[in-house]
Amino acid sequence: MGRLFSTASLIIIFLVLCFTEDVKARKLIVSSQSGFKSITKALQEAQDGDTILIKTGVYREGNLKINKKIVLIGESLPVIDGENKYENLLIESDAVLIDGILFKNSGSSSYMDVAALKIQNSKNVIVRNCRFQDNFFGIHCMNSSFCTFENNQLQSGNIKGKPAANGIHCWKSNHLKIANNHVSGHRDGIYFEFVTKSKIENNQSIGNKRYGLHFMFSHDDIYNHNIIKKNGAGVAVMYSKRVKMYNNTFAENWGNAAYGLLLKEIMDSHIENNIFQNNTIAVFAEGANRIKMIKNRFEKNGWALQIQTSCSDAYISLNNFIGNTFDVATNGNLVMKYFDENYWDKYEGYDLDRDGYGDIPHRPATFYSMIIQRNPGALMLFRSFFVKLMDKAETMFPNLTPESLKDNKPRMGKIG
Repeated sequence: MGRLFSTASLIIIFLVLCFTEDVKARKLIVSSQSGFKSITKALQEAQDGDTILIKTGVYREGNLKINKKIVLIGESLPVIDGENKYENLLIESDAVLIDGILFKNSGSSSYMDVAALKIQNSKNVIVRNCRFQDNFFGIHCMNSSFCTFENNQLQSGNIKGKPAANGIHCWKSNHLKIANNHVSGHRDGIYFEFVTKSKIENNQSIGNKRYGLHFMFSHDDIYNHNIIKKNGAGVAVMYSKRVKMYNNTFAENWGNAAYGLLLKEIMDSHIENNIFQNNTIAVFAEGANRIKMIKNRFEKNGWALQIQTSCSDAYISLNNFIGNTFDVATNGNLVMKYFDENYWDKYEGYDLDRDGYGDIPHRPATFYSMIIQRNPGALMLFRSFFVKLMDKAETMFPNLTPESLKDNKPRMGKIG
């Protein structure tokens, strides 16, 4: 009986060893000199767990597709060229890693989402250390989860007459991580629609045609330590809940309808430790409910805050308002939850008891700013003696500015 057991054990071990050898991950090399001559052939031969190493060169192979759990690595940044006709690469598999490849010249379309790299119906896909040049969509992720896009450079707009869509476009996905990417020249730098529980951190979205970041119907997301600069407009957060925005820089978003941050029909969001600098409008809020805005710096903007009366229960405290043309504007009576303990460089009050707070309230919404809200043409009177006289009169006898829009404990010194 013991000998029979021993023989059976040996057979099992032998079969396990044979099976392990059979499924051992392989490295497939794509090169014009040796190995596979095309990426297409290597993808056909690859099995789950294999690594495909692409040597330097330019590969024009039409629409490539990955439907296996593989690693695709470039050596010296090989080029997958869409020839301005094709979608360069489509991933429809879990557990795929793409590293060190240049995707360029994808096709474009007025009715199809053509991308240099499209990921759909997949999980645990990683795209890192890649470059994307002159594509329609750069990275397009749809119906996927637990994907990571990091250390990539996406740039478009160099080819005259070729349209540009979004740099990193994510739709109906969750648990994404988008980190340390640089996006420029696209329509929107980074776009979320129906994306939940995801993070956008340490990215630079600079010089895009519309928004640096754009959120639509996307809940429980976090974006932090991003630089949003010189875009058509900065960041738009629309129809979303519980979005957290920490330690970002919104700068130099100038234009007739430009702003650092647009909040439209959002709820329960937290905005903390951000810098808003040199924007036409730093924050424009419409239909924003229960937002908390603390410890931010508003500096040298046209308008620091434009908050419409459709907003309610805003908590705005411990912010610095420095060198803005107008600190606050609204279009009527506004209901605030808390609006105290901010620093206003325009505050002209006093602190007789030396407790660090002004002894009289500060009303940051001037009479003139209220007039401009209703009649933008009145801006031509800016810096006139008549305007100064109106604002001084309203300060002494407040009647036309919203009663609730005042800081009862203005800080005497800058915060932080």
